[in-house]
Amino acid sequence: QVQLVESGGGLVQPGGSLTLSCAAPGLPLNYYAIGWFRQAPGKEREGVSCISGFDGSTYYVDSIKGRFTISRDNAKNTVYLQMNSLKLEDTAVYYCAARWGNCPPILGFDRWGQGTQVTVSS
Repeated sequence: QVQLVESGGGLVQPGGSLTLSCAAPGLPLNYYAIGWFRQAPGKEREGVSCISGFDGSTYYVDSIKGRFTISRDNAKNTVYLQMNSLKLEDTAVYYCAARWGNCPPILGFDRWGQGTQVTVSS
């Protein structure tokens, strides 16, 4: 089964930016939706953004609208999450996941990466 691999996490100050990458070698992104999820300490995992497989439409939860941008490069089998104006509350482990079709809903994702830590701190 295809493994997803996240990268790009790190430590950043409030107001800073990071770009996360989700590599999905061999996965045709024009058929698979890719979602970005995050889990902060002591909190449940939440889906924050996704990009549809068939039509490339995008979805964001309200807390990140206008700050985060999801995009994909089909040739590189990679999805990106550009994160700007980062806030303390964005601190979490970020995961990407894949499933067939379009999104939302951000449900039913069955292939997951191992996660990458994003820490926003002054």
